Amino acid sequence: MRAVVFRSEREVSYESVPDPRIDRPTDVLVRVRLTAICGSDLHVFHGRESGLDAGTVMGHEFVGEVLECGAEVSAWKPGDPVLSPFTTSCGSCFYCREGLTARCLHGELFGWVQDGRGLHGAQAEYVRVPLAESTLVSIPDGVSDEEALLLGDVLSTGYYCARRADIRPAGTYVVLGCGPVGLMAVVGARELGAETLYAVDAVPERLAHAARLGARPLNYRSENPVAVVREATAGRGADAVLEAVGSPEATRLAIDLVRPGGTVSAVGVHTEKQFPFSPVQAYDKNLTYRIGRCPARAVLQELIPLVQRKQYDLASVISHQLPLSRGAEGYAMFDEKRDGCTKVALRP
Repeated sequence: MRAVVFRSEREVSYESVPDPRIDRPTDVLVRVRLTAICGSDLHVFHGRESGLDAGTVMGHEFVGEVLECGAEVSAWKPGDPVLSPFTTSCGSCFYCREGLTARCLHGELFGWVQDGRGLHGAQAEYVRVPLAESTLVSIPDGVSDEEALLLGDVLSTGYYCARRADIRPAGTYVVLGCGPVGLMAVVGARELGAETLYAVDAVPERLAHAARLGARPLNYRSENPVAVVREATAGRGADAVLEAVGSPEATRLAIDLVRPGGTVSAVGVHTEKQFPFSPVQAYDKNLTYRIGRCPARAVLQELIPLVQRKQYDLASVISHQLPLSRGAEGYAMFDEKRDGCTKVALRP
């Protein structure tokens, strides 16, 4: 098959790789209809996350249709349209029962092979899905491939960020970063009742998108977000900050923005080795800091009605669709934010 493959830092290529096959009786093979490049893929692309084997098929966002099932799979049959979260999960271990499917004891992240072990990704014509009965979800009626793709990662992660911010209608909230996850955090915050909501970025197209979704845009290059938010809250600061960037600069700004007793909810993928704030600073603010990978398999089920309602143009977060053969170009476009790029989807 053909796939987008990791070669080295800042180098991915479109090439022929072996077709995936059923390895375990609980596996399913999926023919990919739509996949995408995620902001966390750029951590590997830039070398901020290391250890990935050269030759690993990239990508963890996909929808498609079942091609072949392992001997113990009865919930799926060939031709079934399916979506997937970005990690597999068994559905029965302690963490799955707790709703923390991203930390399943038997789960794997699509697109991560290290020292010969792991799971190849979905920026490909086909993908192997282990633990398929507890991982895959049927694409619901009235949900497009683009919307289903977002359910598996970006929408679930943004909503999870908002849910952990303890949103209340009377509060003041700030989303840091208007990339795909940040934009979906705006949707999540609005769904959970946020009335006063700011969105911080420096890319005009992304700020305009956040405004269309119901946030007040703040361009940090022309406005001081801390000054604006404090002026609007009698000097206190935001009740919660939703951090969707994953950088020490974003964390530091979140700490400066949040009021004493407030919450920072962080879903941006962090690769730094230490926090840019001290225990003393956290103590002196009575800070609640929540961070971690979204348990997308557990979260996406409750978001299906939101998608079916069609209140938000969720698919518009995908600014570009390219054939899979142009995957390397898609990485460069997304990385450099060319042509107003917010998110790139790839079609095999």
